[in-house]
Amino acid sequence: MQSTPARSTSRAAALVAAGILLSRIAGLVRLRLFAKYFGQVSDAADAFNAAFRIPNFLQNLFGEGALSASFIPVYAGLLSKGKADEADRVARTVFGLLSLSTSVLVLIGVAFAPLVVDVVAYGFSGPKRALTTTLVRILFPGAGLLVVSAWCLGVLNSHRKFFISYTAPVMWNAAMIATLVRYGPAHEFDRLAIVLAIGSVAGSALQFGIQLPSVIAVFRHAGRGPALAVTGEVRTVMRNFIPVFISRGVVQVSAYIDGLLASLLPTGAVTGLTNAQILYTLPVSLFGMSISAAELPAMSGDTGTTVDRAEALRRRLTPGLQRIAFFVVPSAVAFLAFGDIVAAAILQTGRFRPEDADYVWGILAGSAVGLLASTLGRLYSAAYYALGDTRTPLRYAVVRVVLVTVLGYVFAFILPPMLGVGAKWGAAGLTSSAGIAGWCEFALLRRSLTRRIGATGVGVGRLAILWSAALAAAAVGWLLRVETGTLHPILRGAVVLGPYGLVYLGVAAMAGVPIPVLRRK
Repeated sequence: MQSTPARSTSRAAALVAAGILLSRIAGLVRLRLFAKYFGQVSDAADAFNAAFRIPNFLQNLFGEGALSASFIPVYAGLLSKGKADEADRVARTVFGLLSLSTSVLVLIGVAFAPLVVDVVAYGFSGPKRALTTTLVRILFPGAGLLVVSAWCLGVLNSHRKFFISYTAPVMWNAAMIATLVRYGPAHEFDRLAIVLAIGSVAGSALQFGIQLPSVIAVFRHAGRGPALAVTGEVRTVMRNFIPVFISRGVVQVSAYIDGLLASLLPTGAVTGLTNAQILYTLPVSLFGMSISAAELPAMSGDTGTTVDRAEALRRRLTPGLQRIAFFVVPSAVAFLAFGDIVAAAILQTGRFRPEDADYVWGILAGSAVGLLASTLGRLYSAAYYALGDTRTPLRYAVVRVVLVTVLGYVFAFILPPMLGVGAKWGAAGLTSSAGIAGWCEFALLRRSLTRRIGATGVGVGRLAILWSAALAAAAVGWLLRVETGTLHPILRGAVVLGPYGLVYLGVAAMAGVPIPVLRRK
């Protein structure tokens, strides 16, 4: 048996988290500048955010989803068996097929942009719809570049080179930041949205280009062979791609459904939902994606009998789930208790007002409902992909999408009038309904995997400690928020959220739950 469960992936997860953190910080800077120049309630802001879902969707789906989950298990498995030449041929063939399909996708997207707008923003009409259509046509080539850059991520991750691929989005954000700084003060809304879309495409090219030298380097000593060779391994990648595309992309599909429903709500709902999504996906990316991305190549490289692989998976999953829960539980409580402070500290500038921060808080509070389930579910899905099972996550993903659609409509359009609140608060109903659907998917994933490899999980006792520690810290933070209402939003965020985090760590440690270390001995 060749198995590596004893080898820690914590350092790899830390590198992924560091890369994600840098890219997310750049993304938050971009978001703050966007809020400064566009505000919360404007047709141009809604149009750009609706169109911008295209590159975001394809980057998240391919980079963090379908391509990684279908390509990495095969490619990393060949590398672990010492078949570097064969792995190289698989990688080159997948790149060729991906480039061809992406080119077709871009051409279709540009040609049928009005239909794309009907999908992502059905509720838009008039000049708002026309602007969105123009932006979609500009952004689609950039989306194609982001898809190809996902191939770089898969290659580098399989070679345990995590940092460069997860910091590459910094270049994308940097290009957009530079565009906003240069043109933001001088352009009116619609013109600025178009210029910013062009900056996004330039950033996509930079994101791909910065990874390319590292990819070329790992192929430097590989044997030569045909540029395109559709081997059995390539067929495996292709066969797994479609079900993984659907199941791993359920978060993005759910987000699209939310965006579509939000386009039917009053002006500002699409932008508010986008702002909140960027904030609440931060802990999902930092902790869920970092650990899952580090574990997937390692789990895929484990070999042996069925019993051996089940044991190796159990030994990897439970510590990974515990590390995720340690950080995501306080994130969920913070969104519930201090969402306005988080939103104001990051976004309140220029045309973004305090009441806009309160609106984003409502949407963040709804997202807290399913934050832990969505994050833990990523690691469970990675375990299925490592086992070569792409259809089980697909079935449960379909269940989640159906629930998101049905519950989203009920929570966004039926409950707000019944509760006597404004229609715009339907956006908060969208995130809370998605959270309920996320818990259903998580329960199905866990139950099915338990039948195959045995029990895994965080543990009821540990979860009780984490939630209690977070609530105790929230009580302290609430006292501080009451006393700091007149401070600048950034300073207030530091005064409230800093002690909140320290109290949480202290209470958890006193209860016997140590802070997860970056590298276990």
